Amino acid sequence: MVEKLIVRGAPQEYECHTGAWATLPEHLKRRHLKRILVLHGLKSWEVAKDKFPNLPDVFVRFERYNGECTYEERDRIVELVRDNDFQAIVVVGGGKITDLAKASAHILRIPVLILPTLAATCAAATPLSVMYDQNGAMIRYDVFPESNALVLIEPEIILHSPIELMIAGIGDTLAKWYEADVIISQLEKPPVEVEIAYFAASKCRENLLKLSLEAIRSMETKELNEAFIQVVETNILVAGMVGGFGDRYGRTAGAHSIHDALTIIPETHHILHGNKVAYGVFVQLVLEGRLDEIERLLPFYSALGLPTSLMDMLKAPLSLDSLKAVSIRATEEGETIHMMKGPITAEKVERAMQELENYQIEKRVRH
Repeated sequence: MVEKLIVRGAPQEYECHTGAWATLPEHLKRRHLKRILVLHGLKSWEVAKDKFPNLPDVFVRFERYNGECTYEERDRIVELVRDNDFQAIVVVGGGKITDLAKASAHILRIPVLILPTLAATCAAATPLSVMYDQNGAMIRYDVFPESNALVLIEPEIILHSPIELMIAGIGDTLAKWYEADVIISQLEKPPVEVEIAYFAASKCRENLLKLSLEAIRSMETKELNEAFIQVVETNILVAGMVGGFGDRYGRTAGAHSIHDALTIIPETHHILHGNKVAYGVFVQLVLEGRLDEIERLLPFYSALGLPTSLMDMLKAPLSLDSLKAVSIRATEEGETIHMMKGPITAEKVERAMQELENYQIEKRVRH
């Protein structure tokens, strides 16, 4: 039986083409926005600022965020906007700063306009924010009733972004299929909205397995090609549609619960979000008893350098105490790992993580 779900299908407006950022002035004009806060990071802004359009008819303040999406930083941005009577937030950057802008705009009831510099998550397309504490541990995600007002994707900007972040985005987006599939396959009669989510999830897997290596070569040569643009749009727009149409049936399951749990371990804080999620896919597949699917994915993971084990990520084993802590955190009440066929216990997760390590060790010995 499908519980009530809410469709949050896509941003209000979306463009992806060369010159997309240059259309920002006309979008502001159509929305009658005269005072805006431009929220940006540090490294990405050094690359992006020369591409940011002139806004001669708009009062603009440029503000750098502190590098984390926390409630404290959200409240600082909210106060800044209120004190200056800004009418909108324009955010330039990746997932965390985009989530920060969305969380702030929700409190303020103003539009958020997003100019992504990365294709590492679907944050630009989704009306939710993943919130962290000041130590970098994930707290929860907040879902908003407002769609993102505008997304402008400039492929040339993302073409020159760090390749490792694009690869992490591919890992995060590939999980859309495995997490949606494990949930939706349990439904006897999915409603149309969930069928759309299922289709989008299958397109994520299909596009990424087919096009990712060519897209990465495009980044290496700095030459735009169709495969690159399709992977960018898969990571952002198509991935966003999975949860956007499927709601709780298309959002996250085991892989993201493993990611969330890993954030409590300081040794993992330097690991990219998508890499932890990609590892979480393998843990989820072990829990499902699908080692055959791990075998099918291994060449793809290896070609991109996605982690297939904790040893891959950390270059050292986690302590037994840390494994136990991660397993307990991953199976807390309310975690989406319980969207899988259950019951899923901390003991099962700990065994699955250890089985995955042993499986990869045995493969290395055989080869």
